[in-house]
Amino acid sequence: MTPADPIFITLEKKAPAPLGAYSHAVVAGDFVYLCGLGARSPETGQEVGVSLDKSGDILWYDIEAQTKQALENLKTVLKESGCTLQNLVDVHVFLKDMKDFAKMNDVYGQYFTHQNLPARTTIEATPPGLNFIEVKAIAYKPNTYPDKKV
Repeated sequence: MTPADPIFITLEKKAPAPLGAYSHAVVAGDFVYLCGLGARSPETGQEVGVSLDKSGDILWYDIEAQTKQALENLKTVLKESGCTLQNLVDVHVFLKDMKDFAKMNDVYGQYFTHQNLPARTTIEATPPGLNFIEVKAIAYKPNTYPDKKV
């Protein structure tokens, strides 16, 4: 493998398993491209912060719990890619309902306390499953070549 070859990272048990044909992250040159990460727990494979009735209809959801889980999933994939939140240069947040923006933003601010914050776009979209949030990001880290297969 040369520094120009992309590295495709799919994590086993550390992050929620992909629901399709994609990698958790791709290291290409000095950039790490992360897939969209929602609020699924890596332990259970189920979305956190949502409750369903017996017929499967949503009773309630907790955007703060979902945001925290999505950002924890993001941190995990970043770590296994040789990065931290401080390496992020661009973040896209997809919210199912923009009325959740303030609560999401409060939780987001607890994770991003360093001086050089990434650019961020937040849009209303419909994340898959029972996710009310999905986070996709790009990190920059010169010479990021994990020395282990994850």
